[in-house]
Amino acid sequence: MKMMSAMDQKFYGLVLAGGKSSRMGMDKSKIVYTNKPQVQVAFELLSNFCPKVFLSIRRDQAELALYQSFQQLHDEPEFEGKGPLGGILSAMKLYPDASWLVLACDLPFVRESTLKNLISNRNKSAIATAYKSQHDGLPEPLCTIWEAGHLNSIQKYFEQGIQCPRKVLINFGVHLLGIQTPTELDNVNDPREQSEALKRLRPSVS
Repeated sequence: MKMMSAMDQKFYGLVLAGGKSSRMGMDKSKIVYTNKPQVQVAFELLSNFCPKVFLSIRRDQAELALYQSFQQLHDEPEFEGKGPLGGILSAMKLYPDASWLVLACDLPFVRESTLKNLISNRNKSAIATAYKSQHDGLPEPLCTIWEAGHLNSIQKYFEQGIQCPRKVLINFGVHLLGIQTPTELDNVNDPREQSEALKRLRPSVS
């Protein structure tokens, strides 16, 4: 049985997979760390908690075979090509009454317990609930609950050129949680990090 959030009727999931993965040299969402593409892993994780989950991708990715089985959400024209915040704002604009559990596709160490703890300690009165980075103490914006009702405020920052979701959270103030395992939110951006991640997730191949 899915562990749906009873806190909101509209509590949706968003997998961010629209980046161009230039440092990796290949689409990060297609990487298989365990036994299935990471985009599928992320989608299934969110599906444990959210009645609807969307895959946030670029329009030019829409016809790729890997993405055909997922409900897609494309960037709105004014947010197109503007990174993860563009994807988050597009989701907020399409479903303004929904809160969003957002997960980037380059976080292969996130577990079900990571998301369960985030939801259990959610503060609905804040703009977002996020984990505190173990590296610098700042919010980790891409494994975060973004609350409904803040589209206009966030968009104003976006229009002022603040297009980094972390900077948005810092400016607004956010409900911060300590992470249970320091490496859970390590992201993977290049081939060296990918190799290290594979060693950690599949020790038998090292």
